[in-house]
Amino acid sequence: MMSQADADKSLLLQPGTLWKHTVARTQHGLACGALQPMETVCEFIEQAGVHFLVRSLVNRGRQHFDNKAKRTADVGFNPFLPYDEDLFVTDISATHLCLLNKFNVLDHHLLVVTRDFEEQEKALTWRDFHALSACMAEINGLAFYNSGPAAGASQQHKHLQFAPLPLAPTGPPIPMEPALHLDSVGAEVSSSPDLPFVHSLVRLDPDLFTAPATAADALFEYYNDMLQAVNVQIRADKPSSPYNLLVTQQWMLLVPRTRGAFDSIAINSLGFAGLLLAKNAQSMQKIKAHGPITVLRNVSVSS
Repeated sequence: MMSQADADKSLLLQPGTLWKHTVARTQHGLACGALQPMETVCEFIEQAGVHFLVRSLVNRGRQHFDNKAKRTADVGFNPFLPYDEDLFVTDISATHLCLLNKFNVLDHHLLVVTRDFEEQEKALTWRDFHALSACMAEINGLAFYNSGPAAGASQQHKHLQFAPLPLAPTGPPIPMEPALHLDSVGAEVSSSPDLPFVHSLVRLDPDLFTAPATAADALFEYYNDMLQAVNVQIRADKPSSPYNLLVTQQWMLLVPRTRGAFDSIAINSLGFAGLLLAKNAQSMQKIKAHGPITVLRNVSVSS
């Protein structure tokens, strides 16, 4: 078996280069039109002590949203095989590469994609966490995984996502963090009393990411413990329930899901970070009427 040191030496991502590659490829993608950001306007909605950031698509953004939904519905469509060379950021490992998210809402939104096709609904592996940890060692950000359509995934090809922090222009870098009560969370899998849905939560040591292979060992073990804590079983490499996984340099959060949307409001992992997307004025009105917490509770398992 390869040692941790040898595993890190085998990484194709050169230390200290990810941000440089990301910025350069973003400039290139914008210049050639391959990168098509979705324009939004932002509004904060406060509920239960959390200032949720809700982004509402403007006309151009809605067109991108509709086009993306149409292409995703096409049978056999896979944007990652082959991937768009103009969106390629860098190689990460023998099994993973890094791309820009073509229709991005967040700046410098990255995708950590398997080179060969793997189902998005398959359980995460050590290699997934190794590639992710290599990226997290380079940039302080939020990584997240939507385990299938009922968890907000829009593509069948396995990919994790990564967005640099902060996610919000003001307040906590991640709006949901105050509700996590991290001061009372330790290295054992636990939960927060302020989240009204089933979840598992663990605190991480930021120094963990100085060695990606060591971080991968820890994240992979925590991941399996967190699944078990919320009664999600892995059978034939697939979970018994869809879920969202969020990872930062300080914590991990896992939330089982029951459906991908509530009252036409689509929710992925970012919802549980405190970010929601309204595709039109009607969606924004529904979020305000129900409240973001109610929206999240209705797509997860109430605690």
